[in-house]
Amino acid sequence: MRLIDRRLGLLLFVFLLLFSVVFARAAWLQGVRGGSLRADAHSQQTETVTVPGQRGRVLDRTGKVLAVSEDAASIIATPYQVKHPGKVAERLAPLLDLPASDLNDLLDDPDSGFAYLAHKLDVRTADRIEQMGIVGISTLPDSRRIYPQGELAAPVIGAVGTDNQALTGLEKSENDTLGGSDGEEEIVRDALGAPLRTETQTQSAQGQDIRLTIDSAIQDKTEEALSAAGEAYAAKGATAVVMDPNSGDVLALANWPSFDPSELSNATSEELGNRATGYTYEPGSTFKAFTVAAALEDKKVTPSTSFDLPSTIKVADRVIEESHARPPVTLTTAEILAQSSNVGAVTIGLEEGSERFDHWIREFGFGEPTGIRYPAEEQGIVPAIDDYSGSTMGNLPIGQGLSVTPIQMAAAYSAIANGGTLRTPRLVSQVDGERIERDDGHRILHRSTATGLQAMLEGVLEPGGTASEVSVPGYTLAGKTGTAQIAENGTYSDTGYVANFVGFAPAEDPKLLVAVIVDEPQYAHTGGEVAAPVFGQIASFTLPYLGISPE
Repeated sequence: MRLIDRRLGLLLFVFLLLFSVVFARAAWLQGVRGGSLRADAHSQQTETVTVPGQRGRVLDRTGKVLAVSEDAASIIATPYQVKHPGKVAERLAPLLDLPASDLNDLLDDPDSGFAYLAHKLDVRTADRIEQMGIVGISTLPDSRRIYPQGELAAPVIGAVGTDNQALTGLEKSENDTLGGSDGEEEIVRDALGAPLRTETQTQSAQGQDIRLTIDSAIQDKTEEALSAAGEAYAAKGATAVVMDPNSGDVLALANWPSFDPSELSNATSEELGNRATGYTYEPGSTFKAFTVAAALEDKKVTPSTSFDLPSTIKVADRVIEESHARPPVTLTTAEILAQSSNVGAVTIGLEEGSERFDHWIREFGFGEPTGIRYPAEEQGIVPAIDDYSGSTMGNLPIGQGLSVTPIQMAAAYSAIANGGTLRTPRLVSQVDGERIERDDGHRILHRSTATGLQAMLEGVLEPGGTASEVSVPGYTLAGKTGTAQIAENGTYSDTGYVANFVGFAPAEDPKLLVAVIVDEPQYAHTGGEVAAPVFGQIASFTLPYLGISPE
């Protein structure tokens, strides 16, 4: 009996000892480590995810959508929870449009707690995957940028990256307006990783819209004509600017080659750029209109002033020739412009003098950005008058020795076309519903000077002019061709040219202006052959489209 009592006492002692240990352990876990364990449990059962704020829309001037964001989803995996990775990969591969072997490599990793399987999947497909109920496979909210008009105006609109970050173009420069703000959601999951509930921590906000002055129909026809020329002449690149010269509104900004904004991995840096604002070139003979404008405004010449022109002219150590050899001739100012005489333009430039010529180059806006609402606009290169050499006035009057951008040329020619007022080109007309007012501009030419120039530029497209083969039935056209040799290694290339043309219509009351620049065309290289026909194609569509009546 005494032995039994002793055994019971020993058993009770062991029980009390074990109970004390358990009690102490429980007290330590709850009191000392309770907070950290609760945090660990919370982190294992909850997940905070970012809910992207959708970007605002980019609209054309009629309200047509050029870029818009829509809901999407990312597909994620918790690989250590996935049973039979090979079978799961086979089921997901057709929906994700990925090789099953690649998916299997991601899923067959028992040490991994997270893996992205796909980004920016459409919501319908993501819902199908969720309905499969595969343990370890889930979705995260996402957003993706889509372009209802395809590649239309892609370099102008710009690009958005995988994380919805603005990369180039208007997407970047207008990001403060377009970019939404991200929100956060907390997802509570069960032990198998299935979501139990979702709680919004911070609400996401959508970006605001911007409206452009670009017209999708005109943009489409401009890109079509530019692409055809670029391909036909195997050019290095090309751009075109279409404007209303009276308001300064840009109706089209076309670039060739372009890119698919939904497939950025295939785009080159040249394709991503907007040549209209970022490409600089020596304009060549299209610049002669400003040489004549300066002399007309300063009353050094009239349209009918005659000049006895030798076959060549020497300025300091440089001999300037015509594009085609000719004997000495007598030409009026108007004929010099229509026939694009190098000797004649230099003669007029020398009449003007270097100081006044420098004044007029800058008066037309060259050497500084136009101020168009677009990022990274180039300003071109205009030599300071203190840096002029003896031969500079043999170069500048014929568009050599300085560089310009296509948008500068379009804005400067608009001042001729609209009666003498230089305006800042307008590309964005509304931001978040607020109208961006047009620039009133400032007068740089008397109306009589501009009118005289308009009449002289008609001669370029008339018989004997350098673009005489270009016409639009019912309309009188005006403009200027340019064939500029490319400067390289301190001299001018014998094979590389920039073919360009700037024109407007109707000639007597201009309502449309088009600048076309084709970089290094092959097989033919003059502005009259390569660029002027592109102007004709654009004008043939745009004039009646805008309701501009034939004369």
